[in-house]
Amino acid sequence: MILCSALLPSLGQAQLLPSVANAYTTKAGVREFTLGGSAAANKDFDNTFGGINFSYGTYINETQEWVLRQSINYANPDRGGASWNGATRLAFDQHLTARGPVRPFVGVNIGGVYGDAVRDTFAAGLEAGGKFYVQERTFIYVMVEYGWFFRRASGLDEGFRGGQFNGGVGVGFNF
Repeated sequence: MILCSALLPSLGQAQLLPSVANAYTTKAGVREFTLGGSAAANKDFDNTFGGINFSYGTYINETQEWVLRQSINYANPDRGGASWNGATRLAFDQHLTARGPVRPFVGVNIGGVYGDAVRDTFAAGLEAGGKFYVQERTFIYVMVEYGWFFRRASGLDEGFRGGQFNGGVGVGFNF
């Protein structure tokens, strides 16, 4: 009898765990908005830059998502004039898990970059990251992308060797 009394709380906890995992799930039609930013300056604040990025996505099932990403960056260096640049990309992400508070993903994107500090051109990238849910519909994300530029479709594979890494951290919401 004492053994049964001692095991009862454990059984209750075991029943709770699957429902907690199910709280952090998505389904077809769920939308997502993310917001992130970056900034840096020297000690005199006369050589500065900053950026903002946001995205809007729609899940097509529990693990696959189409995402429109936008980045805008501003630089005001000590020597030289202020400039801005941006990037707009369409991405497809495959989440590696359908449930739970940690949702790693991999994906691909394609779009364009433009602005004062870059040559207007097409861009493509491979990406990976994770979403760490802090509430049922709110998460912190971390993402890294290897992206490259190309002027024509024939240069898509050639530009891969000259790519660059970009990373981001931010907050996201499902609705």
